[in-house]
Amino acid sequence: MKKIISPLNQKDILVLRAGDEVLLSGYIYTARDQAHKRMLENLGRGKGTRRELPFDIKNAVIYYCGPAKTPKGKVIGSCGPTTSKRMDAFTPFLLRKGLKGMIGKGSRSKDVRMLIKKYKAIYFLAPAGCGALISRCVKKVRPVAYPDLGPEAILKLEVKDFPLIVGIDAQGRSVYRF
Repeated sequence: MKKIISPLNQKDILVLRAGDEVLLSGYIYTARDQAHKRMLENLGRGKGTRRELPFDIKNAVIYYCGPAKTPKGKVIGSCGPTTSKRMDAFTPFLLRKGLKGMIGKGSRSKDVRMLIKKYKAIYFLAPAGCGALISRCVKKVRPVAYPDLGPEAILKLEVKDFPLIVGIDAQGRSVYRF
């Protein structure tokens, strides 16, 4: 397994290939459908709206996840991935802003795959159905934005050896057939 750290750097991204197994450490941000929608709405659609994202997206990794309620004595509840295709409409804008990594489950659209290649980003697959197990890799959690969204609020997670598979690499190669 290859070990990498987030925020990501271009050197690490470019050596990864579709199908590679990775252990990710560092910081990632949770964001699902409603958080993505809110981020884009807040970026200047109308007078008086914020014109910035709630976190520094440059070289960041977004994990498509809405954690379950945190049990007593735990850092986080079960935190498995959600279906990534639902975020495809929001992905082009975030890649243009500097996003470098995404974590989820399932395939992505051809357009997103081509944009991952264009922006030299990467898409990781997290083990579906193992949310309780991979929650052990989360060492710290800090709320970042949109607490009114409940489990869809944006959280900053510090992770250690978070197990992933490269689903789409920076050359646009995918583990899925197109």
